[in-house]
Amino acid sequence: MATSKAKISPMAAMGSYDLVMPFQAIGMETVVINAENKNSVPQLLSKYVRGQYAILFLEESLFEEFRQDADSINESESLSVVPIPNQAGSLGVGIASIRDSAERAVGMDIFGVK
Repeated sequence: MATSKAKISPMAAMGSYDLVMPFQAIGMETVVINAENKNSVPQLLSKYVRGQYAILFLEESLFEEFRQDADSINESESLSVVPIPNQAGSLGVGIASIRDSAERAVGMDIFGVK
């Protein structure tokens, strides 16, 4: 019997040290973003697109700051950029992103009242 190996697309996490360390603990690639390297986020996003990553978990504050880049990738690439809250709590960016994606896919807001 012939078997084939399914290609597993990698995942990564990008954000503050405290946010990404649990992802590193389970073997995911991580990038710590701080004030010194924050301007490199657009280039890092492009790296993950070229690397054929499946999912990039991006800290909500970074997602908001680089929203145009993240939205462009989510709309036209196979990489899904997913905003996640940090230890300070949610900014509401994640649910808004999911709501927008569902509305684009379905043509209406299926979540009801905003």
